[in-house]
Amino acid sequence: MMRNFLLVLLGGSYGLLAAAGVFTVLVAVGLIPRFAGKTHTARHVVLYEEMVIFGTLTGCVLSVFSRYCRFGAWWQQRLPEYTALLQGIGVFWQAVFGLFAGMFIGCLALAIAEMLDSIPILARRISFRHGLGLAIISMAIGKICGSLLYFWAELHRTA
Repeated sequence: MMRNFLLVLLGGSYGLLAAAGVFTVLVAVGLIPRFAGKTHTARHVVLYEEMVIFGTLTGCVLSVFSRYCRFGAWWQQRLPEYTALLQGIGVFWQAVFGLFAGMFIGCLALAIAEMLDSIPILARRISFRHGLGLAIISMAIGKICGSLLYFWAELHRTA
């Protein structure tokens, strides 16, 4: 009983830590206020922030409980004569999701690229004169190693 409690506590803590990291990046690059500024809808910033939180939580639930979130299979079992229509609807929603996810990731990448312009300024302020290039290369190598491990160990496959 105590072991399960500790596992739940640690899992929840790590999840909160990862979510805090995601939201910290979004806040640090100022992505949501930038969207609101570009679309001239600053009065809806709170709604945008809530939708980002809702989307993140929904993504977490769908990825953690993927066995219970197979809505297409559920509909196909109940309406087998509409399989082609349901597959078409699924492809449509995948395209819509891909479009919006791609736009979000592109904007996030551009915002991070703008933020990277501040790295040399930060390096000068903290007197980090030598080795900045090595630090950036080390981060890139770490990212590559993590990606290779992710795909080599097939962590991307769901059960």
